[in-house]
Amino acid sequence: MKFGERLKNFFSGKPVINDELADDLCDLLIEGDFGAAQAYKMTELLKERCKKDKSDNLQQKLAQLLIEELDKLYINKPAHLLDEENDDNNLTAILLLGVNGVGKTTTAAKLCSLFNIKYNKKSILAAADTFRAAAIDQLKIHGQKLDMRVVAHKQGGDPAAVVYDALEAAISSGASYIIADTAGRMHTKSALVEELRKIDRVVESRAKDARYLKFLVLDATTGRNAFSQAEIFNSAISLDGVILTKYDSTAKGGVIFSLAEELRLPVVYICTGEKYADIERFNHVKFANEFAGTA
Repeated sequence: MKFGERLKNFFSGKPVINDELADDLCDLLIEGDFGAAQAYKMTELLKERCKKDKSDNLQQKLAQLLIEELDKLYINKPAHLLDEENDDNNLTAILLLGVNGVGKTTTAAKLCSLFNIKYNKKSILAAADTFRAAAIDQLKIHGQKLDMRVVAHKQGGDPAAVVYDALEAAISSGASYIIADTAGRMHTKSALVEELRKIDRVVESRAKDARYLKFLVLDATTGRNAFSQAEIFNSAISLDGVILTKYDSTAKGGVIFSLAEELRLPVVYICTGEKYADIERFNHVKFANEFAGTA
């Protein structure tokens, strides 16, 4: 059962909210991957709003009240980092980060396809995961299928050098985006920071006028573990946003609110399947309604 359906069933036929009902709702929100403190705060807000609402059948309004409170969170601050349709021809460099298995390489291909097909923007893929030969090969296969250029070096090469060459190719060919796939091994914080600093210096020296964005790719099915990953990466390198993969498989999704409210990380895109077209901009209104079971 989808989590939204569980919330819908919870709200249905309940008496006016009381302490016991609020505790049950708090527990349910935690099961939905809200953080405990955030779930408690949300239920307290709902209790206060219910006290002020003197209408009959108040329980029927609980779902709408929840949506209204969710919409006040940072989640309703969309990521004005990209305006794919109206962006001018200035170059944007997007670095995809994350642990192994979350789908970074496929996400890079999906972004490339999205920018090209939907927005008619030329993109170049950069195989900056030089740790695994398989990752380089996989990106090359995506490039062939999409008829997109892939800049790659041999396994064990310098990721910053790959990004440099991708920038060179983008500038010379007039591309609007480079999308760099990075290694998914669990870096130590110091190694991760140093690797990103080298790439930062490359972008600054070769394309200082380019927009430079660092997106963390997270598996939506991992729940609170996704939040832990985001916390570690964000403290190390200061992320700009999040891309959620396997969103179609998750039955919860409350971690999105924690990412937004606790880490101030907006969700920029969600991936809903395995096809290149299965990626879309995150819609906070749609998500809040789905989460509360009113969609």
